[in-house]
Amino acid sequence: MNISRTRAHLAVISANLLFGINYSMVKVVTPLHMTSFALNVARLVVSVPLFWVLFLLRPSKAMKAGIDKADVPRFILCSICGVAINQLLFIKGLSMTSTIHGSLLALGTPIFITACAAWLLREKLTLNKALGLALGVAGAFLLIMARTGPTDKASNWLGDVYIIINSISYAFYFVWVRPLMEKYNPVHVIRWIFTIGSLFILPFGIFDFAETPFLSFSAQTWIALLFVTLGATFFSYLLNIVGLKFLGPGITGTYIYTQPLFAAFIGILFLGEHLGLSQILAAVLIIGGVLLVNDKLPFRKKADALLS
Repeated sequence: MNISRTRAHLAVISANLLFGINYSMVKVVTPLHMTSFALNVARLVVSVPLFWVLFLLRPSKAMKAGIDKADVPRFILCSICGVAINQLLFIKGLSMTSTIHGSLLALGTPIFITACAAWLLREKLTLNKALGLALGVAGAFLLIMARTGPTDKASNWLGDVYIIINSISYAFYFVWVRPLMEKYNPVHVIRWIFTIGSLFILPFGIFDFAETPFLSFSAQTWIALLFVTLGATFFSYLLNIVGLKFLGPGITGTYIYTQPLFAAFIGILFLGEHLGLSQILAAVLIIGGVLLVNDKLPFRKKADALLS
């Protein structure tokens, strides 16, 4: 393995570590200190200018500032699904449910991507993929219905639903953004998607953001807020782009399996959450579903060869 690929693996695992820790950091900030929509605005206030500063610091002929007129509708659509709906519902849902539930439900994104690709791109839906979809849905349903531990409340099922809708929205984004990633530099695509997406998020959270009592924040709250806006938004996206460049989407995508491990460990250690039997069973169902729908894994290729 060369140095570039080694660094790429380290970059992707670091990105997923940041994402995993982010589940607990979000709960430190919201809803106690600021609303979920205000937190979304804070993420954009920090990340969007940084993405543009990055462009100014490293301009290149291959990284032009604008986008082709014909691609504007697709950029808008990706911004709505990949930033507006995705981030608004993710933060809102996570503020209402446990970090373990949120991370496990978000793990179902590859399953929803398979469903979207089958519908929008007419990709073949094999028996393995159909079974994977069924297992993922069963795991998500089990999480919604099961309530274990002190963090589970009667209203948490709605937070779980928000996380699921967030994952479905991101799946649509993932399918629709592929042509843009092939045509433009990935950082350029992310920069514009965040910029356009901010126009849809601001109306929901700008007033809550303006009324947030930042001066009363403790040092712990500020650290958590900086982590969410810088670590889990700006740096994590850049680190994932490194993985996409040197490892490809298949290998980069498999690292999503580590997020629930990081999220569960941090949630149990610092938030007093508990991992119940139903959650373990749901994790087995969802991870099993993801493995079945992911035809880029080595063992899947060997199995398909034996069955053909």
